[in-house]
Amino acid sequence: MEKFTGKGVYGGIADGEIAVFKKQEIQVRRQGISDTEGEKQRIEIAKSLSKEQLRVIYEKALKEVGETNAAVFEIHIMMLDDEDFNESIMSIIDTQKVNAEYAVSVTGENFAEMFASMDDAYMKERADDIRDISRRILRNLADGEQMSKVSDDEKVIICASDLAPSETVLLDKEKVLAFVTAHGSLNSHTAILARNMNIPAIVGVGEELLLKVKNGDRGIVDGFSGELFLNPDKKTEERLSVKKREDEEKKKLLNKLRGKENITIDGKKINIYANIGGVDNIGAVLVNDAGGIGLFRSEFLYLESNDYPTEEQQFKAYRKVLESMAGKKVIIRTLDIGADKQVSYFGLSKEENPAMGFRAIRICLTRPEVFRTQLRALYRASYYGNLGIMFPMITSTDELSQILEICGEVRAELKKEKIPMSKKVELGIMIETPAAAIISDKLAPMCDFFSVGTNDLTQYTLACDRQNPLVEQFCDTHHEGILRLIEFSAKNIHKSGGWIGICGELAADTSLTETFLRMGVDELSVSPTYVLKVREAVRKTDLSK
Repeated sequence: MEKFTGKGVYGGIADGEIAVFKKQEIQVRRQGISDTEGEKQRIEIAKSLSKEQLRVIYEKALKEVGETNAAVFEIHIMMLDDEDFNESIMSIIDTQKVNAEYAVSVTGENFAEMFASMDDAYMKERADDIRDISRRILRNLADGEQMSKVSDDEKVIICASDLAPSETVLLDKEKVLAFVTAHGSLNSHTAILARNMNIPAIVGVGEELLLKVKNGDRGIVDGFSGELFLNPDKKTEERLSVKKREDEEKKKLLNKLRGKENITIDGKKINIYANIGGVDNIGAVLVNDAGGIGLFRSEFLYLESNDYPTEEQQFKAYRKVLESMAGKKVIIRTLDIGADKQVSYFGLSKEENPAMGFRAIRICLTRPEVFRTQLRALYRASYYGNLGIMFPMITSTDELSQILEICGEVRAELKKEKIPMSKKVELGIMIETPAAAIISDKLAPMCDFFSVGTNDLTQYTLACDRQNPLVEQFCDTHHEGILRLIEFSAKNIHKSGGWIGICGELAADTSLTETFLRMGVDELSVSPTYVLKVREAVRKTDLSK
């Protein structure tokens, strides 16, 4: 028996045969050509085919992991139209009179190296995206999309050097017991996809894995501890078999919590809501027994469109989700475009540090026509359910004053037009910048609620890009500084008679559930599949002790 240790991405025990996943090698040779126009035409055909494939992958990801996690494939589609990338390919063909494959290969590697050498962690991440789309174009220049087949019939544990996001999404979940990769970080796109697909997974095991493992070996994956046992001995088998049964029993017990109240042993009630990225995810909210929607990401309407979505298009989507929730609270976050969510028709310029750049409420306040259209649709939809609106990336009272003024003007317009709307729509802000938390005593009297976005709050407080594996060891999500900011915000909103929720990843971290409840957090909003797990943690908590 041999043991390999990495980082557990998704908890679970998987036992079965191993299949080694190898990317198909793409051999690229430099060949002289005379018909440069013909080669450029081949590029356009390959790009067109690549876009079709990525749209199919995007739709599959949308259904399985939600809009936010599927957005990476939207980025890949946009990269295929990048002006600099395409100009480089065409220039190499024209000036060197070489084949399309060589031009794509050289450009892809040049651009990937350029991104990898940048200081900004977000831009470093784009290096892998560039390599991924370059490989896709090269495959389509050859003979179309070809994925390595993992297994025909048997369920297997996949071992690989790494898996691109597209490869992860295209895995047949019915035939994959788990996957283990030599490379990768906990915050990579692939790891996030695995968590949302509920596949036991381990990343970052190291190159030795690929030297030792072979097709047909038997393995046991412990996604909780981040361990792979290759050809395990009897003692290990028995121990992990018990652990697997206990995990399955726990999941059965969780299902018995459906319909139960979210109430602590000493009687404190808390709301447990769900985060979703589009209308298609409403079913998951209801199936998992969430009390409402704590974060409805409105960006999907913009990401899925070739132009600004109209007021009517937005109104229909918001009305549908409100009606589907039948009076349960639905909190819709206004447009949060920018950073890693780029939309071509917005015409946003390239930024060296997009996570701290022109994004979210900053776009809305400088493009009021876009903001007003969304607000009109939201207020119109409020007539059909229990709506709350929250605004992202707030840093000052001036921003919130502008927002409230625009909201008042929109309501007055609709009232004048005799368009029905709810008399009471709660307005809240996201606490995701340290600035907002520090001045929460000033912001609290101006709104009805706070919702803490712990992903960005962690990133900005610790100055750590969560997507950068080099700083992963320094990205302490339980850092006292972050917890103090949340507690400070909770005290201030309660003083003003409002409530506070958490909608970032930490909301699902049950090791912090009691801590949050003691702070006075009123609501936790998580991915639908975590609702029952958090309910269990709440019901086991006794705040009287």
